[in-house]
Amino acid sequence: QVQLVESGGGLVQAGGSLNLSCAASIINFRIPVMGWYRQAPGKQREEVATITTGGRANVADSVKGRFSIARDNAKNTVSLQMNSLKPEDTAVYYCYARFMSDYWGQGTQVTVSS
Repeated sequence: QVQLVESGGGLVQAGGSLNLSCAASIINFRIPVMGWYRQAPGKQREEVATITTGGRANVADSVKGRFSIARDNAKNTVSLQMNSLKPEDTAVYYCYARFMSDYWGQGTQVTVSS
């Protein structure tokens, strides 16, 4: 079992920045893939960005150039730096980890006002 604890999020004006962080409950094993998904009201959950232990990142086209993902393999933490936020980025953001199975954080709300 892997527990994911998120921090960050909140309310920001359009054009602003936020940073999300997530820490996994295990540190003795490297988690192959960590990342972030989001779900806006009435929409399906979508991938925002993921990153492997080797540093290979996959970033959604909708946030490319504005969001960046980074991780600390030794600590099994992952962060999402979000710049130039838009109202359409408003959603609940979920930390994700793939370690033999898929694990999710509890979600953190990001609200971008226009």
